[in-house]
Amino acid sequence: MGIGTGLGYQTARIGGRIELGGSIFFSSNLFSSDLAVRDPKTGQGNRYEVGLFDIENPASRGVFTRLEKLYATYHFGPRAHVTLGRQLPHSPFINPQDGRLSPTFVEGVIAEWRDSSNTQIQAEFLTRIAPRSTMGWYGVGKSIGLYPEGVDAAGKPAQYAGNVQSDYVIQLGIKKKVGMVSFQLWDTHVQNVFNMLYTRADLVWPSAKKRQWKAGFQLARQWVVGDGGNSQPDKAYNPASRRSLVMSGQLGYQTPYWALYANATRITAEGRFLFPREWGREPFYTFLMRERNEGSGDVTALSSNLFFTPNSRLKFEVSHGYYRLPDVKNYALNKYGLPAYRQTNLGLTYRFNGSLSKFDTQVYWIIKTAVGSSYGNDRYVLNKVGMNQLNIVLNYKI
Repeated sequence: MGIGTGLGYQTARIGGRIELGGSIFFSSNLFSSDLAVRDPKTGQGNRYEVGLFDIENPASRGVFTRLEKLYATYHFGPRAHVTLGRQLPHSPFINPQDGRLSPTFVEGVIAEWRDSSNTQIQAEFLTRIAPRSTMGWYGVGKSIGLYPEGVDAAGKPAQYAGNVQSDYVIQLGIKKKVGMVSFQLWDTHVQNVFNMLYTRADLVWPSAKKRQWKAGFQLARQWVVGDGGNSQPDKAYNPASRRSLVMSGQLGYQTPYWALYANATRITAEGRFLFPREWGREPFYTFLMRERNEGSGDVTALSSNLFFTPNSRLKFEVSHGYYRLPDVKNYALNKYGLPAYRQTNLGLTYRFNGSLSKFDTQVYWIIKTAVGSSYGNDRYVLNKVGMNQLNIVLNYKI
């Protein structure tokens, strides 16, 4: 069980133009088993619970402290501003992530310009990252590999942690709405590691009063730049000449009280789709909390979601997905040794009212079942499949 509290301050605009802000977060492990102990049979460490605290100090029961936001924003007018310093990311792949006490933060310059309600341009130059589940700030290269590395294409333990040579990330995003269609186009350039082009289109059209259909499509194309992070292939994040292609689609129906979606994602067999897990979670429609398909190629994923919101304070979720991954021994296309699996997420969010109106609670139950073979080897099972996880979160916001 963990507890965390954050304190922040933001000024009013100084001279109508400049805004300053900052925040600090404290967290502690109130009680748990020893998160530093490894499974005696497989040698694998804790995967989920340790992420609530500091993955680099899993045994600590002290108070963790992290300076999160520290920024200055200059407003050029009502439609344009530039923020310099430490701030929350808000792009498709570099994002705060989900479900931990303290999210991911970035340091750099982010500029946003909006010519109207229909067009938005965002440009970013990032030099440091504070990944979720860590307490430090790291250069771009050093931040890659703080989470488990998996294996290389030959099945040997990956060795890129601490060896990725990259100084910055440049992102450019354009969002535009034309009629009933919302478009996004993003380019993410990680110096000396990879470039990724991502596009998304979402169509919403009314079918009856306060009811509508929704359809969406995403495409991500990734290729290596420079030497993939290191001139020595065994220390590179993504060795030279690797490419990947991801396609994701969605069809849904929305009403004032419930929404139903059917989703599909295909990662081709051309290569592993790789994006540092330290920086954010993937935005594909088939994503379900507590697992990802990053690190794999030749993946077919199918999922459905039902959201029920009977009133403004209560929300239910039932989501189920089938994820066909390559065989766990196909190391070239299965970085983390995750067998094909089924996953069900059951969620409840409740916002209190009256004297407790500043509280909200979230309950998540995750059920994962193996579909692919694990060859009787528990390292393909432990903390991956054949498991249940229950999350209970209580938030208080002033």
